[in-house]
Amino acid sequence: MSDMTQNHCWIILGATSSMARAFAHAVADEGASVILAGRDMDDLKRSATDLAARGVEAQAMKFDARDIATFAPIIKAAEAQDGVINAAVFVGSMPEQEAIDADPSLIEGVVKDSHTGPAAFLTMLAPVIEAREAGTVVGVGSVAGDRGRIGNYVYGSAKAGFATYLSGLRNRLTRAGGHVVTVKPGFVDTAMTWGIEGMFLVASPQKVAQDILKAVKKQKNTIYTPFFWRYIMLIIRHIPEMIFKKMSI
Repeated sequence: MSDMTQNHCWIILGATSSMARAFAHAVADEGASVILAGRDMDDLKRSATDLAARGVEAQAMKFDARDIATFAPIIKAAEAQDGVINAAVFVGSMPEQEAIDADPSLIEGVVKDSHTGPAAFLTMLAPVIEAREAGTVVGVGSVAGDRGRIGNYVYGSAKAGFATYLSGLRNRLTRAGGHVVTVKPGFVDTAMTWGIEGMFLVASPQKVAQDILKAVKKQKNTIYTPFFWRYIMLIIRHIPEMIFKKMSI
């Protein structure tokens, strides 16, 4: 993305989320075309129309992390674009841990939404990036993946797995001129966090989007956003297990 002499197309998965919407506007302001992908087609079409009215090439497409049949049409649409193809993954689901404890069948959906579905899509996209010898993948994880906590350990485990996948994909794509940025947001003002007790240091989606765009341009490997979460999680990761397992954080 730092080479603005080339055309860029951004595939944005989970494009109806607040963070994804803010990021779509940020890359559109840089002159990139966008493919807004998600499950709510009415919402996606409204967003695409809004961006098109601003002179940006935008299209809405169906994406469901639990339905692999929705993946290939998006990649085909991106391949029809000239220049560099990029992807940003904002997909995930986080039922309350108590709901999961009561109904363990919910775990499968959390893992598909937050890890295996996006990983399958990116694995299908990887050869396209390699063939063009350029392209950036942004994978949005969570600080919840840094250590299992009693309040959301299923979601955290899915995001931890996704972060490990992104690390391996970065190793692969770097050899072909591509890059992968792993993003670990703290608390962000989104639908996923509304109503959760104990929220603090909540960031705006616009702030997170700008941090991600800066990381893309600088080819950062992993970022925490806002930045201070790096130090918060450093402390949490180093709490001895004997103490940590008695804490409710």
